[in-house]
Amino acid sequence: MGTGITPGSDAYRRAGVDLDAAARAVSLIADIAAGASRAGAADAVGGFAGRFDLGDGRTLVAATDGVGTKTEIARAAGRLDTVGIDLVAMCADDVVCTGAEPLFFLDYLAVGKVVAERVAELVAGVAEGCRRAGCALLGGETAEHPGLMEEDQFDLAGFCVGVVDDATSIGPERVTAGDVLVGLAASGLHSNGFSLVREVIGRARLALDERPEGLGGRSLAEALLEPTAVYAPLVAGLAREGLVGAAAHVTGGGILENLPRALPPGLGADLDPGAWTPPAVFDFVARTGGIPPADMWSTFNMGIGMMLVTRPDRAAEVVERARASGHDAHVLGRVSAPEGVRLGGSRTS
Repeated sequence: MGTGITPGSDAYRRAGVDLDAAARAVSLIADIAAGASRAGAADAVGGFAGRFDLGDGRTLVAATDGVGTKTEIARAAGRLDTVGIDLVAMCADDVVCTGAEPLFFLDYLAVGKVVAERVAELVAGVAEGCRRAGCALLGGETAEHPGLMEEDQFDLAGFCVGVVDDATSIGPERVTAGDVLVGLAASGLHSNGFSLVREVIGRARLALDERPEGLGGRSLAEALLEPTAVYAPLVAGLAREGLVGAAAHVTGGGILENLPRALPPGLGADLDPGAWTPPAVFDFVARTGGIPPADMWSTFNMGIGMMLVTRPDRAAEVVERARASGHDAHVLGRVSAPEGVRLGGSRTS
């Protein structure tokens, strides 16, 4: 039986992030963007990535994203070498939800004051992310914003472009009832929900160098700054071989909001939350902040960073391939009518 949990987090809203307002903004932007199109442009604004038809059976795919307020944790901890990995993962793993192979990446870094060594450390993380995603770092821009940002503040944004053969592209149109859902394990919080995380640790007056109980001996900074997993090479390979029909990158809004983006109209999903164990950091955030399960599920990835849709007879192979590539994977449920994500088991009650 489902739990009745619906998207939208009250705790996240109290922390200053209004996902409902963000959804409304996307709707308004989609209408605006529709007036700035041209021949070859495909997909409306709001998907995991935008597509541009090149002809001859090939499509360019592009996505842009940032790291959000996770940068504030990195700044406060004095550890700048991982958020660049997060940046690439956020973009490349959106691109691969179409089946596209990421080709190249560009970054935008805004700083209060240019300190060459700090800039180099940040960009070194971006370069490492590109190595993990298998794409080239073509270049970028560093902008100095004195008077608008404190000298040690920074923000990151990135842009990834990939290409896919139309014959091996994936998406909701390739999903049918009865398909199996395979979840790829998250490395941690990834890059979403940090406004809420920062509020929780602020209220608890926790220092980032503390090693609180429940984090396996790691410091709070180490647990929070664990880089976002990069799934792109694995998912692109599975798509080329016809092993997956669709994919959902689980970012802001969690599984509840992102999985439906990979499913066609009329179909939803039945998931068993007992099929996997989220990393300890999720339980730590929930306990420390007194955050109810509904808000956790509507804000965080809850231990699953990518959802794959595959045929029942290929599910075991997908799980095996994922594990062989270094990503733990689990069969989590099935595609079924009606629309919506239904969670069973005690974790969500």
